[in-house]
Amino acid sequence: MEKDRRSAPRVRVKLPARWEGVLSRENATITDLSRNGCFVLTGGKVEVKELVSLEIQLTAQQKVNFWAEVVNEASEIGFALKFNSSSPADEAALAKFLEGIFQSQAEKKA
Repeated sequence: MEKDRRSAPRVRVKLPARWEGVLSRENATITDLSRNGCFVLTGGKVEVKELVSLEIQLTAQQKVNFWAEVVNEASEIGFALKFNSSSPADEAALAKFLEGIFQSQAEKKA
């Protein structure tokens, strides 16, 4: 059994996004998200280790941007990204967004 490489808690989401790599510029949906990375459900072609620019629409009023490395590619389905860099404001916005989801999930379980 392969060890899970993720080092941060993740959540299932359905967030609109746009990404741009060497060969493609596409619309996408983020389906799995953490502070360290995400899964991008999309068409387009990427290569493992490729650096892509990613814009995620967290809310109607808030977008965040990251540079990220492709760590896994699922042909014609999408790819997994590890976030490499972003502005401190975008990192804080993502952390706040995720904290809100984690808190909501904890309240539902209680």
